[in-house]
Amino acid sequence: MSKHEENLWQGIDSGARGNLNTRDYRTASFTQELSQRGVDAGELAAANRSQREIKNAWIPGVEIFARKVYPQRHRGLFGEFVRREEGILARIGLWPKQWSAARMFSGTAKGFHVHPPTIPENSDPVDWLRRLYIDEPDNYSARSYDNEQWDVMFFIQGRIEIILFDIRAGLPRRVMRFFVDGDNHRGDNNVGIVIPPGVAHAIRVEGTEDVIMVYGTSTVFRPEFEGRVASDVETAALPESWQKFLSP
Repeated sequence: MSKHEENLWQGIDSGARGNLNTRDYRTASFTQELSQRGVDAGELAAANRSQREIKNAWIPGVEIFARKVYPQRHRGLFGEFVRREEGILARIGLWPKQWSAARMFSGTAKGFHVHPPTIPENSDPVDWLRRLYIDEPDNYSARSYDNEQWDVMFFIQGRIEIILFDIRAGLPRRVMRFFVDGDNHRGDNNVGIVIPPGVAHAIRVEGTEDVIMVYGTSTVFRPEFEGRVASDVETAALPESWQKFLSP
């Protein structure tokens, strides 16, 4: 602690002073903010991904796009998800085969979990994934939407934090951490998110409000496509006395 800091905190017990620290409010680089502290989803939806810093921090195959949410005075609101023939899903040639909904209670989290990428027979996984996402990233026709699970997520209530971690063989280990608002919090953070297979993802509820999400998947639900990674946060442990009572 510097002399200035010692003088600032001289009214605090000397034993406690040694444990003091202050929050770092300095702005880090975009890459550091995205991978460590997190950024608003609206920043990512509006980002110019051709800029070198953003391109080098972005997980290949991930899409984050702005949505339209319209207020209906004295009634509520109306929010669009996506149009089949327009926008990002039309551009990448993805239309979900199944739509589902989920509710997350306040104070809870999902994940991490990951869906397996499809590797063509007699292909090297590293070579194939690098070709698909690094060498030919706009070759959407090469993607196996019918044989692997891609997620398309929307949030209609609450506020959440999403963490994405690229664990595909041969690709850079990038992390994207960002914050999304449900439709009842109308603003720039109302976005849709596309998550490719091989990208582990986790969701945490922010605040005291339950979260309601709607999501589409490129395949119908298949349990074997659900790889759980560090997902113990989803398990509500029984009290120790209950565990003891239930033990044989």
